[in-house]
Amino acid sequence: MHYLHVDSLTKTQNGVPLLNNLFISCKTGDIIALLGRNGTGKSTLLKIIFGSVKADFKFQKINTKIVKNGTLQHRRIQYLPQSNFLPKNATIKKLLTVMCAKSEVKKLYTNPHIAPYLSSQVKELSGGELRIIEVLMILNTEAAFILLDEPFNGISPINVKTISDAIREKSALKGIVITDHNYELVLELADSIRVLKNGSLLKLKDQNQLREYGYIY
Repeated sequence: MHYLHVDSLTKTQNGVPLLNNLFISCKTGDIIALLGRNGTGKSTLLKIIFGSVKADFKFQKINTKIVKNGTLQHRRIQYLPQSNFLPKNATIKKLLTVMCAKSEVKKLYTNPHIAPYLSSQVKELSGGELRIIEVLMILNTEAAFILLDEPFNGISPINVKTISDAIREKSALKGIVITDHNYELVLELADSIRVLKNGSLLKLKDQNQLREYGYIY
């Protein structure tokens, strides 16, 4: 069992408070839904936890080890950004060997959503084809914690189940935080809900509170 603990996270953007003294914790086996309207700072929060954006202040631990502000934690935390991020001239096979856990690479070679493209360069794939591969790669890294920012972006309805099933499968061994505009898909996966509103991160008891906090009508 691994634990991620983030406390007292504060971020100001262009002189305006964006995230105010936030707390979030996650352990392996968790799937946490991170919801909030556009511009509330969901992506910024995930990037801060990952380490690619620096907070004004945060206290972060993985298990008993303190993570310094702005320190990337690739081996322990992985982040899927909203937009495609893989280098355009690299082949899918090469990226699998570089990014994914050695124990998973051979299985990914035979995955029906990856196998046809092993020799292809990233730039040769459509956005939807690439998004599935990106999600599967991130989920099959060695990291104990996975932050998914819009994993269903560009995914056709027929492939939504592929992504959902992969997230459920990997959650047995990893802690996952997921945000997506298709909140219904996220809620089907999640076992707990956080809503980011006015700089505060609210933990909901159940989905009915989404109306109470103005996320849905």
